[in-house]
Amino acid sequence: MKLGVLTLLFGAKPFEETLDYLKSLGVEAVELGSGAYVKSAHCPTQELLNDDAKLQRLKKAVESRNLTISALSCHGNPVHPDPKIAQKHHEDFVNTCKLAKKLGVSQVNTLSGCPGSHPSAELPNWITCPFPAEDFLYPLEWQWKEKAIPYWREAAAIAGDHGVRVGLEMVPNNLVYNVETLLRLRDAVGTTLGANLDPSHLFWQGADIGAVIRKLGDAIYHFHAKDSAVNPYVAAVHGVIDSKDLTDESNRAWIFRTVGYGHDQITWNHIITQLRMAGYDGALSIEHEDSLMSADEGLRKAIQLLNQILIKEKPGIAYWAKLEG
Repeated sequence: MKLGVLTLLFGAKPFEETLDYLKSLGVEAVELGSGAYVKSAHCPTQELLNDDAKLQRLKKAVESRNLTISALSCHGNPVHPDPKIAQKHHEDFVNTCKLAKKLGVSQVNTLSGCPGSHPSAELPNWITCPFPAEDFLYPLEWQWKEKAIPYWREAAAIAGDHGVRVGLEMVPNNLVYNVETLLRLRDAVGTTLGANLDPSHLFWQGADIGAVIRKLGDAIYHFHAKDSAVNPYVAAVHGVIDSKDLTDESNRAWIFRTVGYGHDQITWNHIITQLRMAGYDGALSIEHEDSLMSADEGLRKAIQLLNQILIKEKPGIAYWAKLEG
């Protein structure tokens, strides 16, 4: 496995300066935001598609530092009920696939998106309750059968034509938000779709990430190293569903944390071990969204912990895999 970073946290810095800084910290791979909700000056997708010289400069900047690009990320909502938003996010996804092919990158990360609850809806509707059925179960099936599955069949074919796999991040407020929903869409669409596994979204839902990894197996296409922490004093009273602002840390039921500040090193040891047993050998791409730490502090602490785990977990993996296999 390689230590990686999603460079959005340094979006204000010039690209080559960012690469030099990450290289100095021992980072080996970068993930670039390429469109929709995660546009980045580091990866101006349309410009790179239209200007081969600029594209070659980006490739050279990465390769000359012995870095790799683990993925292009285009997190959007291509099934948004507003057709203008849906079309723009779809176009960004298609252009990201085109750019990935030109860059020789085989991985594109995104979201499943969330439709409205009916054909004339204007806003997305994330449905989590089955009662009453006519208000919730019927619209939920409509979302899957009429919107998500048809769209992703088309989108997966486009990705396949460009030689890339699609990693869907399991994020609440999207149709795909846990293992069950990811596998439902994958079963309907095919193995071009897999998981961009980000534990932070699953921790606060109560999932055991080791069990998640064992269930997903070779459907794990990419990994985001990000943590989250549940505030027991808030969750004990109100539960974990929480729409308060992410910067209202003391009053929220959960917040995003840097690796090791939501769950201890033993938990992360176990996660990395299970990833190895599942055959995953890609990037551990650090995504910093910890509102209690600066980008520099959060990144350094995540790198320090992950380096310790990777060193400790590498020896003897075949033995443990045999025992648990």
